[in-house]
Amino acid sequence: MIDTDAHLAYGIFWAAYAIAFVVFFYMMKALFRFLPLYGLRTLLLAALVALLLTPVESPELAGWWIPAWLFGGYELILGDATDAGRAMFNLALGGAVMLLVWILDMVRYRLSRR
Repeated sequence: MIDTDAHLAYGIFWAAYAIAFVVFFYMMKALFRFLPLYGLRTLLLAALVALLLTPVESPELAGWWIPAWLFGGYELILGDATDAGRAMFNLALGGAVMLLVWILDMVRYRLSRR
């Protein structure tokens, strides 16, 4: 059973991860500003969101979520193909969702430019 300190550490990790992601996202947004095409800029930002924010549930503890890139990379290094495949599936699913959001944003952009 996980105690209160572990739950507090879990919450602190996700809060720090979210703050670091927001800072990194805006830094990358400023860097991508120099790219000439709106679609390319937003596609790269959507890929960044999908890669860094897609979670996977921990096989050890139900209800605890881990960044999929971190969990999948760790399991690939350890050689556990089943858990790494689960993380890669979540990454692919997150990428598909962000691709759909990107396509809808491109439609919105196209319609607002008319």
